Amino acid sequence: MQILNRKAHFNYQILEEIEAGIILLGSEVKSLREGKASISEAYIIDKNSELILINSNISEYKGANRFNHLPKRERKLLLRKKQIHKIIGKINNQGLSVVPIKIYFNKKNYAKILIGISKGKKLYDKRETIKKRDENRRLMREED
Repeated sequence: MQILNRKAHFNYQILEEIEAGIILLGSEVKSLREGKASISEAYIIDKNSELILINSNISEYKGANRFNHLPKRERKLLLRKKQIHKIIGKINNQGLSVVPIKIYFNKKNYAKILIGISKGKKLYDKRETIKKRDENRRLMREED
């Protein structure tokens, strides 16, 4: 099961993609397996030299009862120290953003998050993206 951030490629120009681990509770993992999560409004910040996923919504798991989690709690990302310092440097020096692209389970059934180091698109860049997409759709219709 994959949770996608469809707005990421439209609002940002993704310069680099990095796979990271994510610290989750048991009820969060079960909710993710059911596909009950959203990362479209989420973003990643630097807090005490750690990368934290903010504003991601993983719905409560009904079977967890009183042991449930908070849907919008902060979640720590797992990366090597070198990678974290590299990302923090790009955030602080170059003014880039870090956005989540998708959450998925790898072959070993670990929850992973694909994050993108990105630069925000201007309004005219977004219009250009829409033009290209519409042109491709028109060409596909003409072929049929």
